[in-house]
Amino acid sequence: MSWVRENWRVAFLVVLLLGSAVSLFAPGIGASAGGADGQAAERPTNLNYGLELSGGVRLRATPTGVVADGVDVTADNEQAVEREVAAALSLEDRAVNARDQYDVVEVYANNTTASVEGALEETGYEYDSVSRGVHEETRQTIVSTINSKVGGSGFSGATVQQTESRTTGEHYIVVEVPGQNASQVRSLIEGRGEVELWAYYPQDGNQTNSTVLQREDLAEISSPRVIDDQPSVPVVLTDDAAPEFAQNMRDYGFTSGNGVSNCQYPDGGYCLLTVLDGEVVYDASMGPTLASSLRGDDFENDPRFYITANSTEEARELQVNLRAGALPTELNFQDSYYVSPSFAERYKPLSLVTGLAAAAAMALVVFLRYGDPRVAVPMVFTALSEVVILLGFAAVSGLALDLSHIAGLIAVIGTGVDDLVIIADEVMTKEIDSNRVFKSRFRKALWVIGAAAVTTIIAMSPLAVLSLGDLRGFAIVTILGVLIGVVITRPAYGDILRRLVTGEH
Repeated sequence: MSWVRENWRVAFLVVLLLGSAVSLFAPGIGASAGGADGQAAERPTNLNYGLELSGGVRLRATPTGVVADGVDVTADNEQAVEREVAAALSLEDRAVNARDQYDVVEVYANNTTASVEGALEETGYEYDSVSRGVHEETRQTIVSTINSKVGGSGFSGATVQQTESRTTGEHYIVVEVPGQNASQVRSLIEGRGEVELWAYYPQDGNQTNSTVLQREDLAEISSPRVIDDQPSVPVVLTDDAAPEFAQNMRDYGFTSGNGVSNCQYPDGGYCLLTVLDGEVVYDASMGPTLASSLRGDDFENDPRFYITANSTEEARELQVNLRAGALPTELNFQDSYYVSPSFAERYKPLSLVTGLAAAAAMALVVFLRYGDPRVAVPMVFTALSEVVILLGFAAVSGLALDLSHIAGLIAVIGTGVDDLVIIADEVMTKEIDSNRVFKSRFRKALWVIGAAAVTTIIAMSPLAVLSLGDLRGFAIVTILGVLIGVVITRPAYGDILRRLVTGEH
């Protein structure tokens, strides 16, 4: 215990290395936890790879809408503003959103700024400015919703973020999904993803539609399963929605003899329609079991329901849309960037060779510089341990490695050795005759390293924060490597070197 207490930095480094090894190779972590490609078990590590190392697609889109700032919106007139502006633009009420906390009115439609200005003036609401786009909070909601959809679809290594054009000020939503093509990703996120259940039934000699269930009426959404030979999404209704749904089904005649198993959509009959973004994707009859439970109190006591689909893939899409919720507005896709998986696979071995070459060159220079294995071996080990820890972090966090991250790892090797050389040169300039002398010299070297680390972090921070493409990944890895070095590996190397040059045990 005394050794651990005196050399706790070395012990902590060893624990981190073991934890990183588990993160990289243990099943059920990172990429091996699952994925859309179904090849997780074949991967040698748990690392996720980005577009440049595994192929995939990057889509850039702008949210459809117009936003008016400086509108006098209060908690009392929010709904009135939405209703009146929507009526002036001949839109549904839900296509307009008024936010009293920001004094803005958003129109989620492809209207011109002039038409929105006219609608506000017609309804008597003053404004400061009107521009294309949506509010910042709406963009954050879009990013969160798409993240949920992408995650629910099992696409590993995907990233969703918003960026801003430095020249025009236009805001974009950027979606990167490794291993998929543009059509797969677009089919997942295009449209609002709004799922509803409609009742289609005869009334006064004509067929009519009524919305009987919406996303907010669902309390639980389970994974798709096959029920009565039909792919379905099991759901549980909320306590408030269950009685109203049951009453509607009775009022519309779905529980009567004529309403059960009598769907001939679109010709007539009694049909439950599954609707995605206003388009009917499936029609089904009312089953006798559900009809029986709706007639009494059984359904309200256990309000379980099944939303059916034509295929397992369609049921999966319904489940993803139900869980993630609908997007506030549709996306207008600007461009896409696709990298072939076969082309990207070439860079993996090249990246590995480059990393090994950098490590070998570093080790060679260190041995030539010092010639003493007692100094050189721990230095090489410590420098490479930073890379292992970073890779373990990448595996746990699901960070999708690209060429920019590989460049950052190589930079970490270089900066790490620089700091270790400073420590070794400062400590070994003169003969060390006591532990006190070693600690004094080591502290002096650590101050120099700390100052250099702060400078590096400050210089890299703008690249890590701003949306500058590949430079961001390089900056993030470099900053993490510098922090790991200053806090963990440099002090641990000091303990190792102290034991070697002073002979302490």
